[in-house]
Amino acid sequence: MEQRSAEQDAARAASASAVVVRELRESDELAGAYDLFESVWGPAAEPVATHELLLVLGRTGSYVAGAYDGGRLVGASVGLLAADPAHAGPDVVPALHSHVTAVAADVRSRRVGYALKLHQRAWAVGRGLPAVTWTYDPLVRRNAHLNLTKLGAAAVRYVDDYYGALDDAINGGDATDRLVLRWDVAAPLGAAEEVVPDGTPVALAVGASSGPERRTVDAADAVLVAVPPDIESLRRDDPATARAWRAAVRAELGERMRAGWSVCGLVGRTHYLLQRGGTA
Repeated sequence: MEQRSAEQDAARAASASAVVVRELRESDELAGAYDLFESVWGPAAEPVATHELLLVLGRTGSYVAGAYDGGRLVGASVGLLAADPAHAGPDVVPALHSHVTAVAADVRSRRVGYALKLHQRAWAVGRGLPAVTWTYDPLVRRNAHLNLTKLGAAAVRYVDDYYGALDDAINGGDATDRLVLRWDVAAPLGAAEEVVPDGTPVALAVGASSGPERRTVDAADAVLVAVPPDIESLRRDDPATARAWRAAVRAELGERMRAGWSVCGLVGRTHYLLQRGGTA
């Protein structure tokens, strides 16, 4: 797509969220990003990005950007060059890999995360990169909706325990399974509403007490896999049920993807639609 068009999309998204999104380069700006990450993830033995790392990335041309509401930093995002997963073989095609994005809790309803993603897209387009990639926890409904539906990114791989054990306030010691996403910067924004084939069975449902309920599915070419209503509250209030959800989604979503099934999208913000074979 044209750089001007991508920049216009990013500017409209920032305006709608009442923020200004720009790259961060100065030490005090990057210190503010570090503080924001710590406020979202909480103090942990291993911070998501140290101040020194942010300085290096920001000053060597990697992607470090922030969203400002007046003089207050309310969102930040960090990325780096990586190999585009759509291009296998000896000729590596670079993409922008978004490592971490955070938005202050009191402004999340303003779609600041969406504005940051469109800024990433414009940044990638301006540098001739074909895609933006990132990971997210498949148990988090709002992130699934943003990534698959609002942006139209494709789920290309499921990875068990991607980051290993993390002791921060969000992951709470749970296994860090992640979906790896690829967002084609030349594709139209968003995804078409998924049409569920008649008779598609539910392989994983929300059962009693908000726990996972796995169901027997015979010879189906498409299935629905539920996302828990609020995994973050479960991790805090009912860790055993949260762990049960991780195991169930790993089995029903992760194992199917490893066997060649494709994630077609999110249905009603509540269920992944998977089809046997095909292209994600």
